Amino acid sequence: MPAYPKRSAQSGRRDRAASAPRQSLYDEVTDRIISELEAGRLPWVQPWGTATACGPSLPRNAVTARRYSGINILILWGAVFAHGWPSQGWLTYRQALAAGGNVVKGEHGTTIVYADRFTPDAEQERVRESGEQARSIAFLKRFTVFNVAQCENLPEGLASDPVPLAEREIVPVAEAVIAASGIDFRIGGARAFYAPGPDHVQVPPQPAFFEQINYYRTCLHELTHATGHSSRLGRDLSGSFGSASYAREELVAEMGSAFLCAALGIVPTVRHADYLASWLAVLRSDNRAVFRAAAQASKAADWILARHAEPTQAGRAEQPKGEEWAA
Repeated sequence: MPAYPKRSAQSGRRDRAASAPRQSLYDEVTDRIISELEAGRLPWVQPWGTATACGPSLPRNAVTARRYSGINILILWGAVFAHGWPSQGWLTYRQALAAGGNVVKGEHGTTIVYADRFTPDAEQERVRESGEQARSIAFLKRFTVFNVAQCENLPEGLASDPVPLAEREIVPVAEAVIAASGIDFRIGGARAFYAPGPDHVQVPPQPAFFEQINYYRTCLHELTHATGHSSRLGRDLSGSFGSASYAREELVAEMGSAFLCAALGIVPTVRHADYLASWLAVLRSDNRAVFRAAAQASKAADWILARHAEPTQAGRAEQPKGEEWAA
């Protein structure tokens, strides 16, 4: 991916919590994603084996081991690929010092974003007088982190990266995740799909795939769609083929599958590159669309993973304050 907004170790320490205009942050991130798509590169599907020594995994805080989520996954993945860093571990300037290490002099941090809401004093006063419900205001802020490869003197084994899986084999953890989802999962036929009405996923048998690993990528894509059912996360699944809402849901499923693959150690790949034009149209018309899609994809991945194992502090998204996306 192209270069990301960066700050030096010194300026990052002073400014990482500084607020930024909400619109400019939306535009800044959206424009980067659009430029990648226009160049034929999908930010959630990167050449893992050649662009970097880092295997597939979700970016996480190297101290707490908590995973980052939403749009920050794309931002941090992009920085890893752009620089060829061998780790998906990140930490703040202060965390590096607290761990006994430091950020290498002259290194520049990578800017991620998070969202929160606040209620102005005037609004709180109005509510006290009128008894009406308070209206909060959403805002985005910047937050600066450094890859562990940009640091020195850190303890050995600090949130080490997982060992990549072999490409051709049964993946027991993926099988377990599929089974634990509780979603009606059927194997058979010649095509993969999720049927919202009867609420079931169907995929061809694994031998039907030229590359066995694509079976799991496809399963996770369709399971992401299934999380949108009204009994689960309740996304809009009513869009007809070719519509903007259909493109948005496919974007969520693409990212959700990539996030799940990375979490399970499977190299992500694109399942529906033919939707590229429709994704570009959605992003160009709405500078918040990629934020929403990434947030929904993270929620879908978390929903599926949570049913395989009890959620722990290590499995939650890194959220310095508030959520990483607020509508």
